[in-house]
Amino acid sequence: MGSCESEHHPEHQHLSVHHPKPEHPPAHGGPCPIETKQQMPLTGITTNTVKHTRTPTIKVPVVLAEPTLQIVLEADIKLHPAATEIKRVKKNVFLNQVELVPIAFTRIDNTDFFYVIKAKLFVAGHIRKNIEYATHECKGTLQDRIVDIPFTGFADLNGDLCEYNNGFIQFPIIGLSESAEANFLNDRTMLDARLDKAFFQNLVKYNEQPYGELISANFFELDFSPTMTPPKGTFSKLREKIVLDLTVKVLQVQQFKIIGAQQVLPKSGHHLP
Repeated sequence: MGSCESEHHPEHQHLSVHHPKPEHPPAHGGPCPIETKQQMPLTGITTNTVKHTRTPTIKVPVVLAEPTLQIVLEADIKLHPAATEIKRVKKNVFLNQVELVPIAFTRIDNTDFFYVIKAKLFVAGHIRKNIEYATHECKGTLQDRIVDIPFTGFADLNGDLCEYNNGFIQFPIIGLSESAEANFLNDRTMLDARLDKAFFQNLVKYNEQPYGELISANFFELDFSPTMTPPKGTFSKLREKIVLDLTVKVLQVQQFKIIGAQQVLPKSGHHLP
């Protein structure tokens, strides 16, 4: 009896099977815990640099014009099922075309290149509209109608270098291709032409294509049913009158020489012999 009591040690009970509890047990019906990691701060130091004066030639996009075009549209949109109230209308513009067509030129000094001093800017795209509306059902869900409203048109870009009259800010540059032909007399009779002999010369210039970027779209619109509808009535057609102020940027990659530019290089602590 005493020997059994002497063999029983309290620490043996402490080494029995143990089920650890989670550090952050999720509360019933509450938010889930998220594990986070503390970020180590990094020390920033100034990089020593060496500057050299150079005259580099660079090739960069140049803004030619940034006109704001006013586009006026009217469209009828069918709604199915019929609506009782328009809740929200969300709009975006997608451009399919921004093309510059030159119509007047002036030669640059004595080169084969010309400034475009007058052009037509062709723009085409569509307005994507997302219309949310309610139906006559008491607990019905909101309906969604997505439509694309196309538009197309052109604008004049004149030869005045001005940022405020929808003219050119910088002239586009274009090189015109040339061709020449020389014909020969019949070397036997010297009285007629040789149709089997000719000399041709062709000069082909490959130009940087002007391109467009979408800057902003400002919408002014009036949406209504063509037929007057009572408060509890429904309508299945929505008429929209839209005025869109569309701002685009026209660019061309051009080449420039920068006089007195500073080239900045990092100064390394190791030097080659």
